[in-house]
Amino acid sequence: MTKEPTQLEWRGNLEKVGAAEGFYEALGDEHTALFVERGETLIVTFENLDHVYERGDDRMPWGYDFVTSRGWSMLGLMAHDWTWYRDDSVHDFFDRLRDDGFFEGFEKVIFYGASMGAYAASVFSSAAPGATVICISPQATLDREIASWETRYRKAWKRDFHSRYAYGPEMVATAEAVHVFYDPRAPLDAMHAALYRGENVTKYRCRFMGHRIASLWLLMGVLKPVIEGCVAGTMTQPEFYTLLRRRREVARYQKEMLAALEKSDRPKLIKRYCTAVLARRGAPVFRKALRAADARIAKFKS
Repeated sequence: MTKEPTQLEWRGNLEKVGAAEGFYEALGDEHTALFVERGETLIVTFENLDHVYERGDDRMPWGYDFVTSRGWSMLGLMAHDWTWYRDDSVHDFFDRLRDDGFFEGFEKVIFYGASMGAYAASVFSSAAPGATVICISPQATLDREIASWETRYRKAWKRDFHSRYAYGPEMVATAEAVHVFYDPRAPLDAMHAALYRGENVTKYRCRFMGHRIASLWLLMGVLKPVIEGCVAGTMTQPEFYTLLRRRREVARYQKEMLAALEKSDRPKLIKRYCTAVLARRGAPVFRKALRAADARIAKFKS
């Protein structure tokens, strides 16, 4: 049985990758950065380092194989905790890259992230004016004076959201294109998305997908086409909504839809939806929901 590497050994491997293909750098105690140089397109990603380590495949930053297989360069930022990248060491790092002309060495620069990573992608994109920004379920800020309605992420509330690279909707003003994906039925996510405005901002409504949109896209097989479309500059709302049709065949989406219908207490719609799902596959949850809907309808008739 192959022994799993420790986190120390794993980070040592990232250092070797960085030394051979770009650089690996610790940014203070809470963040690290891995740069792998390939082609003239640079993808800058943000995620939680522990999530990378826990992944069972290559344990590389998000999209490493996807990005490098297309001949793109990659700068992967990783956080050791739920920091929202609010750290002077990270801010100094992007200041240095900007001042050294690092981003100017690429034809295209793309900043990508989801949730906490989407917040980071939005604010740090300001270090590379003219970049493209891909934000999935982003937070605009966790500043209590601006987003006092945000009840999640209590662990990060005491972080400084007033200094450099602080407010997402302001920081994306210099981007060429900003793609914001969110579920309008998720109230807190929709409130953050509403703060992103401007002629360079395009919003895509991902109804019944919740907060974890990217993971559902993976199940649907559309994550890569969406990213590729944004990178190429060809992604449009009609094209995106065409891709989104695949959600109808994904079990997780079907359950999300069923939960929404049950919450609204609409037994006739529940019956129609469960019948449609059961015509495609065997699904005990939907068969049970169908029986309950039939019972509700019969009760109304009696």
